[in-house]
Amino acid sequence: MDIQKFLSEGKSHFLSNLSIDHVIIGYEHKKLKCLLLEVGEKWLLPGGFVKRNEAVDYAVARILKDRTRLENAHTQFLSVFGEEGRQFSAQWKQLLERFGLLWKEDYWINARFVTLAYYSLVNIREVHPQPGFEYGSVSWFDFDDLPDMWMDHKQIVMRARLRLKEDISVHQVSYNLLPDRFTMPELHQLHQTILGEKIDRSRFQKKMLATGIFERLPKLQKEAPGRNPFQYRVRI
Repeated sequence: MDIQKFLSEGKSHFLSNLSIDHVIIGYEHKKLKCLLLEVGEKWLLPGGFVKRNEAVDYAVARILKDRTRLENAHTQFLSVFGEEGRQFSAQWKQLLERFGLLWKEDYWINARFVTLAYYSLVNIREVHPQPGFEYGSVSWFDFDDLPDMWMDHKQIVMRARLRLKEDISVHQVSYNLLPDRFTMPELHQLHQTILGEKIDRSRFQKKMLATGIFERLPKLQKEAPGRNPFQYRVRI
């Protein structure tokens, strides 16, 4: 569906007044990152709409696959964003006119929208970002260095970052940001990055191993001198 048809006929294909926004989180060079799409001079979260003949969970998985080519990533519901005045007709008008497209006040996307926000933890090396027909480039940005973003999307990103801090204190899910094989020092550094604080390494390792979810792998032979920590993987 081209963008002009999407604007004029989308209401017959998608549920009205409901959208999905997705905070796709990766980790690289000791930095927590999120995937953003460029639209005009600003950026926004990967997102989309729920088709009239599909379940919400399926729509979430479809949007994630469309943007990353990943399936079965660790995904959590984040929150509902639905302020009374949450409509973005002025932003849509600016964008459409920027691209030389027709704008009409009665387009379905100019109505108030409630969005269901989710976050996913992905191995950044396995992601192959796809911008889509309606966007410019797609890039990873550090959580501490976000660009100008459309609408309330920066607020959604910040909510996801806070939620991730809360979640890893209860559930062991952070390993989804690492390769299949990783060391305890790597997992330790990841937790420090997420929490933004120092963590005692010895206590951390004992806590992680006590969960029973990590399997230690045989130590590889190493020709060069120096530390050679064990690698781990999640038990299947």
